[in-house]
Amino acid sequence: MTTVGCECAASLSFACPDHPDVGSVMVVVPAHNEEWHLEGSIASVRAAVDVLQAEQPGIIVRAMLVLDSCTDNSSFLARKFTAGDGRFGTMEVAYRSVGRSRRAGIQALWAQAVPDARAASGTWIANTDADTRVPADWLVRQLQLAAAGADVVLGAVEPDADGMDPELLRRWHLRHPFVENHPHVYGANLGVRASAYRAAGGFPRHEYDEDRTLVARLRAAGAAIHATDSNRVVTSGRTAARAPRGFAAYLRTLAGDCGGAVGVAAL
Repeated sequence: MTTVGCECAASLSFACPDHPDVGSVMVVVPAHNEEWHLEGSIASVRAAVDVLQAEQPGIIVRAMLVLDSCTDNSSFLARKFTAGDGRFGTMEVAYRSVGRSRRAGIQALWAQAVPDARAASGTWIANTDADTRVPADWLVRQLQLAAAGADVVLGAVEPDADGMDPELLRRWHLRHPFVENHPHVYGANLGVRASAYRAAGGFPRHEYDEDRTLVARLRAAGAAIHATDSNRVVTSGRTAARAPRGFAAYLRTLAGDCGGAVGVAAL
């Protein structure tokens, strides 16, 4: 895969206050066998795009669904749900790696929308997952925080209670209170200014923890990071993991901490 251009990284400075207003938004949604959740995810992203463009009619938004090694109906459904909406594109890859999928989706949109470093400062990258539903103001809130000076927005995640054991859900909430300035990093709710993403080298090509690795690089580079519960997303409460150490795998570990007494949903 072509590497995201980083030749200008040394010249980019997060300390510089001269960040232009965001005029372009890229949304990337990786998917691996998500036919049960894909329609709800796409519908929520489309609603968020509609709300943003209604508030800021001049803003350009492009979304890419990255279908990674799908053997179910995800590819068919993705094309069906996005047909006729020029803001949405799909691409199929065979990485079995969420890091590579996110990176590839950004690279594809990057080639269309970000010609130079100056344009990158005015471009925002919003990341979520195909088993996740975002709120209608998801993008509006990220851009509000970007306008206030954030280079990175770390949003909160709530597991979908539908089909999830109440005891597991209770334990999750005890460990993840919904507060501002929370310590968590979720790829399902992560926004970053394109110039900051570029300077940090982009998502690593990891099968897991690609989100934490990127944010660690951004912190080390001095990016302005804002963690918030003001644009919380809802993600699947399943414990059958798609990524080796992703959110579902974490829930399975948490269920194990309950002494094996907690039942868990597979979807």
